Amino acid sequence: MKKAGASKPGDVQRPAAEVRYAAELETLSKADASEPRPAGWRLTPRSVVTFLLGDEPRGIEPKFVGSRSLVERVTVALATSRGVMLIGEPGTAKSYLSELLAAAISGDSTLVVQGSAGTTEDAIKYSWNYALLLAEGPSSRSLVGGPVHRAMSDGKIVRFEEITRCPVEIQDTLLSILSERMMAIPELPDSAARTLFARAGFNLIATANTRDRGVNEMSAALKRRLNFETIPPIANLDAEMALVRRETDRLLDRAGIPLRLEPDFLDILVTTFQDLRSGKTREGQALDSPSTVMSTAEAVSVGYAAAVHAYYYNGGELIPDHLVHSLTGSALKDNADDLKKLEHYFNHVVKSRQGHLWPSYYAARKHLL
Repeated sequence: MKKAGASKPGDVQRPAAEVRYAAELETLSKADASEPRPAGWRLTPRSVVTFLLGDEPRGIEPKFVGSRSLVERVTVALATSRGVMLIGEPGTAKSYLSELLAAAISGDSTLVVQGSAGTTEDAIKYSWNYALLLAEGPSSRSLVGGPVHRAMSDGKIVRFEEITRCPVEIQDTLLSILSERMMAIPELPDSAARTLFARAGFNLIATANTRDRGVNEMSAALKRRLNFETIPPIANLDAEMALVRRETDRLLDRAGIPLRLEPDFLDILVTTFQDLRSGKTREGQALDSPSTVMSTAEAVSVGYAAAVHAYYYNGGELIPDHLVHSLTGSALKDNADDLKKLEHYFNHVVKSRQGHLWPSYYAARKHLL
């Protein structure tokens, strides 16, 4: 009988990158075993880039769609004493990029601080086991390391998601950590333990989306300690279609659903997202973009939901109606004007397009609420 709370790897909805791609990481690690690398790194910088961008002859699948120069810059920054700040629109794979980098460099992508208005210094650095604290007083036994403490102790990458959602005074707890690579723990009585010095391999990757970046502006001091990189949306239609197909296939496989998004269906899905995201159709017609971010991540979600809808309610036959049903939930959040913009798109763009599924897609506009 399985213990409560225990789970097999196949039961996990979304395994960590180092689990999902364990075989690829092992292949790359063996291949560059004799090559130089920064202290504390599992892979060489060259292999880190290969892991992210793929190498078909070696069986390494591409995982991130972006320029090689961007990935190399981020990797080089992490090999120095500077952290990295990834910014961009929501859904541009900033968090996924940070996860892949941590998995490749440290073999552990789970040291994560989730930034929010409620994030405290304890959640970043360390807290206490209060039963032991009362019984024994402050000691290494009663100290409970937070993600940054554990990353410094083990020489690993720590990820700080949505850092600008934290108050400035919470963000600035990172200043001495990033500049001096040390953390003061004044409560400990042992002078040797009052300062934690980061082991080789420690660094930080922070993320922030451009729509929320001004919630809590970062201090100039913290900005100086980070290299900033902007992650743009995917502009190439074929590249985005390939990514959406790959990710929806993975989700459908994990759900045990034997469906795939056909090329014509993918074309409609990704073209719709690119048109509405850019505010301009592929024919050059200007559009009023919805307030919702029409990101690649949302496109994957819509494609996956459409396939699930078809599997459970239509005998596995995927039609454009399922896409419109799912698109409504993605594009229409809390702004009533977005419905008008979506209706305008169907009536002035979709209606005039020719192709195998475009007329059926236009007819499915009846499902718009």
